Amino acid sequence: MLKFSILIAHYNNYHYFTECYESILKQTYQNYEIVLVDDCSSDDSYQKIIELTKDNPKVKVFKNEENSGVGLTKKRCIDLASGEICGFVDPDDTLAENALQIIIENYTKNIIAVYSQFYECDANLKPIKIFPHSRAIKNGDKMFFNVFFEATHFFTFKKEAYNKTSGINDKLTSAVDQDLYLKLYEKGDFKFVKVPLYYYRIHKKGVSQESSKKEKLHKNWHQTILDSAKRRNIDYLYGKKITDIENLPGFLKVKQNNIFKKIQRKFL
Repeated sequence: MLKFSILIAHYNNYHYFTECYESILKQTYQNYEIVLVDDCSSDDSYQKIIELTKDNPKVKVFKNEENSGVGLTKKRCIDLASGEICGFVDPDDTLAENALQIIIENYTKNIIAVYSQFYECDANLKPIKIFPHSRAIKNGDKMFFNVFFEATHFFTFKKEAYNKTSGINDKLTSAVDQDLYLKLYEKGDFKFVKVPLYYYRIHKKGVSQESSKKEKLHKNWHQTILDSAKRRNIDYLYGKKITDIENLPGFLKVKQNNIFKKIQRKFL
């Protein structure tokens, strides 16, 4: 019976964490642990989480010595995990009750990562819609860089496969998930579960919603694609030298979207 490590990188989020925690406690699959690393919260969140979870032997709570950023915090979560399967859950999001069960059932010998659809929700976690871009991807495609977020929440992976990568870039302050996905994609096959198993909360305090950080996000995303291309020995993309491309995510979106439209016109 595979053990699942639910990984939570936390900072100043106790207000929402209680809902996240409750959704984990309700899981139909109970062979799991929770590994939470607090990145030196500036409020009393860490102390409250300790108090909330103190009687639950499945929960392991750690704290960084200093505020270190999401890259290092997520890397530490994985390093501290003891399960064969790992998956990140943001502290302001929740899981469907059968999320772990369905994910575990889809792992086979050759599959190193399983991911699902997710609900985009309002600040009160009321579903607005299913994220439209999640889909099955072609495995072993040298030109796949996840620029349309085909692979995203709820994303899970074998720790054994992760250990074969260079690990999360702990210097990144954003685009950390993209860095992880691309490194894992280069090591084995992914499987898509066409069921929404994750509830993604959209609110003003969410990191991905802060406009001041979006420029940094695009810079880091560009770098993760560039690093991935180097690992794959790709020097040119669609006839252009990769080091001459200023915005790799934007460039790839345009090129790959144009190709998709041509296919639609010809065959659909």
